[in-house]
Formats: sequence, structure tokens, C-alpha cells
Amino acid sequence: MAGKKIIYHCYGGAHSSVVAAAIHLGQLRVDKVPASKELMALTLFDKQTKEGHGRLHFFGFDEYGDEVYSVGCRNVGYSVTKFLTKIKEILNAGDEMIFIDTLHCVNLKMRIGGYISRRLGMVKIGRPIVLRGTREAYFELVKLVQQVKEGSFA
Repeated sequence: MAGKKIIYHCYGGAHSSVVAAAIHLGQLRVDKVPASKELMALTLFDKQTKEGHGRLHFFGFDEYGDEVYSVGCRNVGYSVTKFLTKIKEILNAGDEMIFIDTLHCVNLKMRIGGYISRRLGMVKIGRPIVLRGTREAYFELVKLVQQVKEGSFA
């Protein structure tokens, strides 16, 4: 039997969903906040462009054979999740596809820094802010991923 498809999504697909996917796959430790250099080494971290929004990005297989993805949904994350959940029901797909919104883990520094870096293109100003915010929110993302892996996420 094929594994599940786990899809982490957020507004821009450049920060929280990318970090959650990396945590899920063991690319980042769960017991230690990563250094800024470690975050920057992640695929797509603070690199996603608006052209990439809405595209699924495959990150790899976890230890259970589940596929892990991220996607930026802009302002329609909730609507996309509702729509895809309904499609899942129609196709009788059960728990084969799981949609995880990471936006509730995003803090003000991540929002401001991400906006300045990605939207305004002022990377030298925005990136340090979003890195600081991501490091501060890190254990919230770890907690979310652990809930996903345990099957106890809301």
C-alpha cells in the first residue's frame, strides 16, 4: 500500500511550511533551534516566488514511506483545504492525503520579514527578520509536526 501524502501549506510557501516539511523529514532536529545557516540551506526557505505559489513541492519520503510536500496558498489556504478535503471524500481517499496549515505557527516577525524579503524584494532587510522569527517559532512547528506524525493534529 502506498504511503500518505502530507502537504504542509502556508501563505507564501517560503518559511513555515518549508521548515515543517524539513522537521518532518528529520532534516532539522526537534530538540534544538536550528542556526540561521541551517534554515537557509533548506530548499525554498526564503526563496519562493509568487510564480511558485499553488505548486506542490516534493521534499521527500519520511520513515513511514509517506510523501511530504509544501505549498504556498496565499490567502486561500483554508478554501483550498476545504475543497481538497471534499474531493478526498468524493474519491473515498480516506486519510491518504493530509493537509496541514502551518500559518498559525507564524509570528509577527515572520510575517513582516517575509513580506519585506519576498513581496518587496528587500532581502537584506527582510531575511534577518524572518530568520529571527522562524527561530522563535521553531518549537511551535516542531509541536505541529509531532502531532501530524502521531495522527493527533486538529
